[in-house]
Amino acid sequence: MRFLRRTLVGMFLLSVTVGLLAYAGSSFYGSVQERLAREDRVRPARERVLAVNVVAYQPQEITPVLSVFGEIQSSRLLEIRAPASGQITELAEGFADGAQVTAGQLLLRIDPSAARSARDVAITTLREAEAEVRDAARALEIARDEVQAARDQVDLRAQALTRQEDLLERGVGAAQGVETAALALSSAEQAVLSRRQAAAQAEARVDLSATRLDRVRIDMAEAERALAETELRAEFSGILDNTSAVKGRLANANEQLAMLIDTTALEVAFRVSTSQYARLLDASGSLLQAEVRVSLEVLGADLEATGIIVRESAAVGEGLTGRLLFARLEAPRGFRPGDFVTVEVAEPPLERVALLPATSVNSASLVLSVNGDERLEEIPVQILRRQGDDILVRSRDLAGREVVAERTPLLGAGIKVRALRPGGAQEPEAPAFVELTAERRAALVAFVEGNQRMPADAKARILGQLKEDRVPAGVVERIESRMGG
Repeated sequence: MRFLRRTLVGMFLLSVTVGLLAYAGSSFYGSVQERLAREDRVRPARERVLAVNVVAYQPQEITPVLSVFGEIQSSRLLEIRAPASGQITELAEGFADGAQVTAGQLLLRIDPSAARSARDVAITTLREAEAEVRDAARALEIARDEVQAARDQVDLRAQALTRQEDLLERGVGAAQGVETAALALSSAEQAVLSRRQAAAQAEARVDLSATRLDRVRIDMAEAERALAETELRAEFSGILDNTSAVKGRLANANEQLAMLIDTTALEVAFRVSTSQYARLLDASGSLLQAEVRVSLEVLGADLEATGIIVRESAAVGEGLTGRLLFARLEAPRGFRPGDFVTVEVAEPPLERVALLPATSVNSASLVLSVNGDERLEEIPVQILRRQGDDILVRSRDLAGREVVAERTPLLGAGIKVRALRPGGAQEPEAPAFVELTAERRAALVAFVEGNQRMPADAKARILGQLKEDRVPAGVVERIESRMGG
């Protein structure tokens, strides 16, 4: 009996369960059919308002800045070369790469023994040549005195001949005396010629000795120069580089031993395109002495210097384009030849241009401007320069208007926007509370009461807010967005 009773109770519970499941399925099916049969209410589409960042178009005079890369180099370089072969006997203290030297400082000395010996021989030869010049001068003076004495003899012989002729005319003399006097005069004249020839030879000796003295003096100067060149001194203050000299080493003639670089006479070489070069020319076609600013980015402390363009390359160079310009730097503290730097060149100023973000213009040189109806309008502009993330533009149609700073694919002509201005200066926001008309209030209340999916406590709270004289603007906007209008 107990088994039968439990069996009947189990069958009863199973029947109740099946019945409840069938009832639930029937209710769910009926609800779905009713939902499908209900007509959907078409909500009117609401225009979407996009928030955009805008900037004012303000025409003014702006100096464009051309930014390129360049390399620092020194305008004063000196190759220290051995003027003659010899052993290096002395080196300056700290003669090594990076050593600082001053103008006139002794850098190295080559063994001067051979040069000093050659100088001493030249001194001896110079003394001999000077003695020869003095001896030739004395011999010339004696030869001239002898010529004068011979001429005096000629005068005496001529007087004797005249006296013998006078005696012969008066009949007291003899013809033999006249002939003897004539022969004596002829001999005296011959002696004058001999003495003149000796004087000419003395003069030639003087000239030869003077020429030899000049030649010896040249040799003496050459020996002095060779001796002086055994000492190499710095022509200007600078820093040594590529040093290869070692004390005791045998240096060859014209061998490069070091490089002296003047770190205070630096310049920057940078290449610009042909169009950029054309903007740096004046009306006569000459290169402007534009100001430049050179910067080198290093960790913790950036190096900067100013300068001015001084010259340009004479030729473009094979396989290259543009122009190579050189600018002299003023007070280049911390820079060294070979540094790769950023060069900013100040171009001639432009008038009636505005500075806008590069993201505000598209490939067709069009910008989006906000009109009086808070809608976008495309306006063409003339792009004059590109400077990093900004551009310089010119347009007559943008005076006094605002331009969208960042264009996106969602923005286009005719779209209604809400302008966001820099520095927090944007359109005034909607008030926190609004006053509703009777029709608008009734429509909002009817929508809330007819919403079956809203919780009861939330519905009661919103209906209480809608009954007030002033309703929160956020609540009204949220309800109307769900209403579709």
